[in-house]
Amino acid sequence: MKPSLLILAAGVGSRYGGLKQIDSIGVNGATILEYSVYDALRAGFGKIVLLIRKNIEYDFKAVFGEKFKNLPVVYAFQESEMLPAAFAHASISRQKPWGTAHAVWCARYAIQEPFTVINADDFYGASAFQVVANYLKNIDNQSNDYCMVGYYLKNTLSESGSVARGVCEADEQGYLTTVVERTDIQQTENGIVCNLQAEPIYLTGNELVSMNFWGFTPTFFDYTEKLLNEFLKENLENPKSEFFIPLVVNYLIQNQMARVKVLSSADEWIGVTYAADKESASRKIHQLVAEGKYPSKLF
Repeated sequence: MKPSLLILAAGVGSRYGGLKQIDSIGVNGATILEYSVYDALRAGFGKIVLLIRKNIEYDFKAVFGEKFKNLPVVYAFQESEMLPAAFAHASISRQKPWGTAHAVWCARYAIQEPFTVINADDFYGASAFQVVANYLKNIDNQSNDYCMVGYYLKNTLSESGSVARGVCEADEQGYLTTVVERTDIQQTENGIVCNLQAEPIYLTGNELVSMNFWGFTPTFFDYTEKLLNEFLKENLENPKSEFFIPLVVNYLIQNQMARVKVLSSADEWIGVTYAADKESASRKIHQLVAEGKYPSKLF
């Protein structure tokens, strides 16, 4: 069974100043998302699921409709009011999405096979898709063996502002032992620091971090729904709360309900958290095309 690729593209892009998911970054106006689709299909993924919001559906289809018309691409949606049955009649005034784990849960009806989750605005490189595809192709549909691609923190920072990363630790066998979501990470004159709004935490830069490149089986949906119910009991009225994938993964690991194999990629990660990151990202991708690693026309 070929794995599916779930691309999280429902973000509002507040720090970027617009819909970076559909912004032209690469050669011939290609978006970062298109390079991910290209890498996934050549790695052996069988289906692409684009998770968006209803109010940006027109914009997405205007950009990708023609390009993806002959590809196995389907759409799923994430909205703030999409919640488990216990909260179906809750009054929701929230505008901000509930977070990445909620996004994955919203795609549960579109995926019945092992799948990979990525961000729409991160360029991961071809080898990352290949190592995850190879892992998932050998995993049973009901397995609790998951995986992730890890990167060194120092290679994932933005020169334009702070970022959020899932800081990870692995055991000697290469399985994840903990993952903690750290926010407000940035390079300062005193080193790499996070949590600047409270007690600063200093990091070395050599920490293994998640760039939201995960491999799961459909069992992850049920676990996520259970924990989403618990999360909402405490955070339904909190407009800033977010239900992150690392929260679910860490719970499963600590309770010995799942294992997560840490995989590595030989390619460079490229991201555009802020508008100022666009020029650097575009230059790097153009260079990859010039080196023959990608065609000038993807589809």
